[in-house]
Amino acid sequence: MKLFRYGPAGDERPGLLDDRGVRRDLSSVIGDLTPHTLGPDTLARLARLDPARLPKVDPAVRLGPPVGQIGNVIAIGLNYADHAAEAGLPLPRQPIVFSKHTAAVCGPDDEVWLPPGAAKLDWEVELAVVIGRAAWHVSETDALAHVAGYCLANDVSERAHQLEMDGQWIKGKSYPTHCPLGPWLVTADEVPDPQALNLWLDVNGQPCQRGCTRTMVFGVAVLISYLSRFMRLLPGDVILTGTPPGVGMGRVPPRFLQAGDVMELGCDALGRQRQRVVLAPLP
Repeated sequence: MKLFRYGPAGDERPGLLDDRGVRRDLSSVIGDLTPHTLGPDTLARLARLDPARLPKVDPAVRLGPPVGQIGNVIAIGLNYADHAAEAGLPLPRQPIVFSKHTAAVCGPDDEVWLPPGAAKLDWEVELAVVIGRAAWHVSETDALAHVAGYCLANDVSERAHQLEMDGQWIKGKSYPTHCPLGPWLVTADEVPDPQALNLWLDVNGQPCQRGCTRTMVFGVAVLISYLSRFMRLLPGDVILTGTPPGVGMGRVPPRFLQAGDVMELGCDALGRQRQRVVLAPLP
């Protein structure tokens, strides 16, 4: 299934994309797509529905992030060998783990804010994993059974805040709108091999990132198992699995985002996103 949420920010409703690409409303079946409705029993119930009996959703209505009430956004750094090379950094011996503040999460086509004083705003197309069942000390063999589904993500990063200030990467990763997710939550049964997904990202129509999840240093099952050794992964938690090469920081000379720039990104299995960069509104 391809599930989504639609409507004004903070007031989204759940939906389902049928086999003909028609958006259908799920409000009569579940209240929302949240940690409480991502378990295997609920997803199995949704899979048995006849979408033709559900009301249509206007395709012009805004899409929100495909999961609401996200508890944690956990991210992995330097997880593609070719991206580590362009950054001039050695391959990690263990996954590099950091987090993004959940207030960074937004819809797939929402505007991305350029922070005040930002000079090095960058793009990162990524595969996002959404946990459906709690995972605590799980094996790599069992890890994928804890996945509700997958979605596309843009791990927008302000490199000066991330790399040129003391402290942790989270400062350069957590500005509002800096974690677009969606358009769909594609349930795990439709992604039999998360290590066979092609990802791409263009800026202003110019190709920037091209990569495949098969070149990850640590695959999805390894990441889930590894993270579950240090934290209890909960339903609704989102794992950003790293980005392939082609980010602005790695270009010669470096190229960073400015107001007016447009990012388009996608994956055949997961859909497409489009964001325009705008100056951040201030209170």
